[in-house]
Amino acid sequence: MNAPAIQVEIWSDVVCPWCYIGKRRFERAVQELAGEIDLDIVYRPYQLDPTASPGKSQPVFEAYSRKFGGPERATAIISRVTEAAAGDGLAFRMDLALRANTLLAHRLLWLAEQAGSPVPQDLLKERLLRAYFVDGLDIGDPETLADCAAEIGFDRDSVIEFLETDRGRREVAAFLEQAADCGISAVPTYVINGQWAIPGAQDTETFVNVLRRLSQKVIAEAVAEAGVCTDDVCDV
Repeated sequence: MNAPAIQVEIWSDVVCPWCYIGKRRFERAVQELAGEIDLDIVYRPYQLDPTASPGKSQPVFEAYSRKFGGPERATAIISRVTEAAAGDGLAFRMDLALRANTLLAHRLLWLAEQAGSPVPQDLLKERLLRAYFVDGLDIGDPETLADCAAEIGFDRDSVIEFLETDRGRREVAAFLEQAADCGISAVPTYVINGQWAIPGAQDTETFVNVLRRLSQKVIAEAVAEAGVCTDDVCDV
């Protein structure tokens, strides 16, 4: 029996350093499992700072200093995540990063998930993460978001028009509420088939091992439910 498709919902924010690091590690796991497990991957919204003022941004060092208890603590955290990112091939420029409200970015990612999108959602996610962590761009600014989206294949004017409406706002709010209802309080969190959660930016080997075990579990459940023959054994 062929492995059924497994959905992976990745709850994350575009200003979360471990979400970018986890993305790289998970991508390597997906490559290793290619041809073995059929994965349907989608990104879901999460806001680390939903109280951030829309239309305003500030250096991430200032935001970290206020949130984590001063400049020394902020420096230590930034150094740690920058070093971890480098180990996964990411050149973070946290000295340039601008903390901003991410609601518009999540609405744009919702748009990329819809049928007929000219760009895969994953490609947009990558561009927005790079905009924040590498390019020092204000990802809370509609013009900046439109520029990033246009670089990878969106029509810039259409993006501006979309962001000026309320489209996707209700859907994104519903996903944010769902995350809270499911007890997701930190990101990244990888939810498999709506049943199992993998918390944090795990190493690639852990992702591979967990996905393999869950795939086997899904197959076993499907076999038991359908009553089919597999590996010389018939379950009726």
